[in-house]
Amino acid sequence: MERNELLKKVRKIEIKAKGLSQNIFAGEYHSAFKGRGMTFSEVREYQYGDDVRDIDWNVTARYNKPYVKVYEEERELTVMLLVDVSGSRDFGAVGEVMREVMAEVAATLAFSAIQNNDKVGVIFFTDRIEKFIPPKKGRKHILLVIRELLDFKPQSSGTDINQALEYMTSALKKRCTTFLVSDFIDTHDYYKAMSIANHKHDLMAIQVYDKREAQMPNVGLMRVLDAERGTMRWVDTASRRVRQAYSRWWYDRQQVLADTVQRCKVDLATVATDEDYVRSLMALFKQRG
Repeated sequence: MERNELLKKVRKIEIKAKGLSQNIFAGEYHSAFKGRGMTFSEVREYQYGDDVRDIDWNVTARYNKPYVKVYEEERELTVMLLVDVSGSRDFGAVGEVMREVMAEVAATLAFSAIQNNDKVGVIFFTDRIEKFIPPKKGRKHILLVIRELLDFKPQSSGTDINQALEYMTSALKKRCTTFLVSDFIDTHDYYKAMSIANHKHDLMAIQVYDKREAQMPNVGLMRVLDAERGTMRWVDTASRRVRQAYSRWWYDRQQVLADTVQRCKVDLATVATDEDYVRSLMALFKQRG
């Protein structure tokens, strides 16, 4: 991608994502993703309705009137974006290309995080760990993340979610809020790694897909490319048997994903490339809030 074109896309995504994070997601994000705990703030006189368990008995005895301890939420979080950059993300038949939708979703989450003074980091993965950007704060850092989301060129094209989750679990020692953004086209069994990752961290899954992936059109003999293996083959889409087999493959894959996240107690949001991802993210936030 040419530098000027890249800068324009980065700016466009920044404006949209920043606006969403400030005007729509701010409250939902704050309530959905809690801080690490409560820290002591001050002592004040008891007021009607205060929890008696918060009474500071030492101060109460000193002043001969009830005082309570006031706590505030320790807000700062570390947010990790675990982003699939395998070959299949370049697919786009209905709406935008998946690569660009993934970039917008991740950018919106990143801006929502920095609005709450949270750190943001990224792990790009295929069937290997392609790049690790350590968590940091600030606009400059977020713009770097967006540029990488749009223009990163991976060394491989396959997908291994299992390996990505294992890497994150071992690389990040402190608990963090993690968004796994992928189309989830993966032949590996990632249940164990996902379960362990969600136990150590707070993991959410966001599936980005193109509706053309869900149903094969009847357009006759068609030459198709497997973007992750780099192989070409002819497919007779006019064959009902072929279309039905493809539909079964898609259905089975979706069932595996749904079953895996349910067993691991991981919240899932699905985003179609021709739909507004705002609704899906809002539903995810409200579900957790």
